[in-house]
Order: sequence, then C-alpha cells, then structure tokens
Amino acid sequence: MADNTILIAGATGVVGAAAVEHFTSLKNWEVVAVSRRPPPMQGVNHAPLDLTDAESCRTTLARLPHVTHVLFAALYEKLDLIAGWRDPEQMAINLAMLRNLLDGLEPSARGLAHITILQGTKAYGTHIEPMRVPAKERWPRHPHENFYWLQEDLLRERQQKSAWTFSILRPQLVLGYAVSSPMNVIAAIGAYAAVMRELGRPLCFPGGGRYVNGGSDSRLIARAAEFAATHAVAANQTYNVVNGDALVWQDIWPSIARHFDMPHGDPAPMNLTLEMPAFEPVWRRVVERHGLRDLSLSDLVGSSWQFTDRAFAYGIEAPHDSVMSPIKLRQAGFADCLDTEDALLYWLTKMQDMRLLPV
Repeated sequence: MADNTILIAGATGVVGAAAVEHFTSLKNWEVVAVSRRPPPMQGVNHAPLDLTDAESCRTTLARLPHVTHVLFAALYEKLDLIAGWRDPEQMAINLAMLRNLLDGLEPSARGLAHITILQGTKAYGTHIEPMRVPAKERWPRHPHENFYWLQEDLLRERQQKSAWTFSILRPQLVLGYAVSSPMNVIAAIGAYAAVMRELGRPLCFPGGGRYVNGGSDSRLIARAAEFAATHAVAANQTYNVVNGDALVWQDIWPSIARHFDMPHGDPAPMNLTLEMPAFEPVWRRVVERHGLRDLSLSDLVGSSWQFTDRAFAYGIEAPHDSVMSPIKLRQAGFADCLDTEDALLYWLTKMQDMRLLPV
C-alpha cells in the first residue's frame, strides 16, 4: 500500500483532472478520485459521489479509512455564473459539500493529515471592485459574503478537534481542460477559433480593453497542492498560485491564431455568451469534418462563455489590472513557474489530442 492516499474531490474539473494526473504519477501516492462522472484518466480509483448528498457521503467515504490527504477542488456554480458568485444559496451549497465530505471522511480516516481547499481572485473582491495590485495573502479578508470564507471558517472550527492541518490555494484564471466546466477559458477559446475558422473568418479578439492579469496552469496548481500537503511550512497557510508572468490577451492573441493556422484579425468585440450558442450548426459541421467527440457546443463549453466574456473584459473600455503576488509561496520554498503563453498552447493541444477541438 502507498504511504499516502489523496482524495481529490471534483476530479473531473479543470483543477481536479490535472491533480489526478499529477498525483497518479508520483511514487508512494494512491489517488481516490471523487466526482459524479468518471475522470478522463483510465484506471483511476474512482468513487462516484454527489457531494450535496450527505447520506451518500457518509456511506461512501466511510469505506476510505486509508485517506491521508484531501484536495477539495469541487465547486458548485449556477447557470448564471456571475450572479451566482453573490448568491446565498450557491454559497450554502458549496459549504454543505465540504461539510458533507468532512462528516463522511473524518470518523473513519484516522490518519488524515492535511486538507487543501481552493479560493481565487474573488477573495480579493475583484467581482465587486478594482483589486489593489499586486494582491497579497496577508491582507485582511475583503468585506463581502463569499463561500470561501464559509469553507475556511468550517476548516478552522473542525481543526480545533483534529490532528490535520490545512492549506488554501488561490489561483487566477485556471488553464486546463474539462468538459462542460463553468470556468474553462481554454475550451471557449478553442471552440470560438474552430467556428471562426470554419466560417473562413480571421481570429479576432472578441473582448474589451487592455489590462494586465495573470494565469494559473492547472499542472502548477497540482504541484503546489503536493507542496502544501508535504511541507510543514504550509500548515494553515494561504498561498497565491500563479504562473509568475503577466497576461494581456491582445498581446497573446496572435500566438493563438498561429496555433490554429488562422490569420489574426483586428479586435471585434463579441458577446460570446449571447452570440456563440447560435453557431451550434457550424460546430456540428466542425465535429463531423474533423471526427471529434460527439459533443454539442453547449456540452463542451457550458457556462464558460460567461467566464470568458468576463476574462476578456467584454464591453469594458478600460478594465482594471488584476495581478496576484506569488512571493509568499516562493519564499516558502515552492519556486515552480510556467510561461502562460506556453500553457495556453499546451492545453489547446491537449484538447485537440483528446478530440475535443479540431487540429
């Protein structure tokens, strides 16, 4: 038996899928993938589970006494993505999911040593007002209601009676792959490019004004989760996890156009959320022409059109910069980093290799 067993909740999401792949590659680690649907990797120990079902959590998780670590990457988002971020019901469901997991796991997993949860830039109130730059973990909590605070408070309360420690990771604009994820900009970019190419159009940036932000490759987040799980310095700490460089969409757009062998056109603002669903017939032609997996545009992208409109600052002439400091995590001893342009192209290629996007 492996020395460590990590339970990855939300194993089919953008972060969860990368974490499953990473921890499966490590010696002396066993992975238990928890999700409603099977993870994309073959041969993974999958525990099918709906984390909103408290009774199922108690029954299923009681059979996992050997779990030593948890990465909680599960997330509930409503169809109206942006409005959901301030919705009390959505907050309550995300809190209940973590509580149900703890209630089911703690009584049997006596060797539980560490729990990692995820937050993000909303911890700095970016969905409410401009962020101070660069955002730092040492700042007081931004004064708004957020399920991040509810989950964090639950961990702090439970920890008083437990031997495990926890860490909080805060990524920004996560880059990875997943099907029908609510926040997968890679799928949205790839599908948008494929439709435009099918129509014989250049690849025009569909967003708003220029601003500086950053990205977090899901592979980097997985490696940071390993660091947090195995280093005492990370106990009860919060870390920003970003690639380490900067991202301006207009500057990186020509590279994306070259990736799809398309001409790079002038910016052409487009409300992806409202306009892209009308291209389902075009996407169907793309699927048939290139032999892709039989998924509709809606099945592939989900509500990520909303997230991508926001990431691209659609309709905003002068968006505010959004930059997170990586210094605390580096000073703790985790010096890994990734080039965001390379990361974007890597994940676009990955989705092409999986026959989710055309080459």
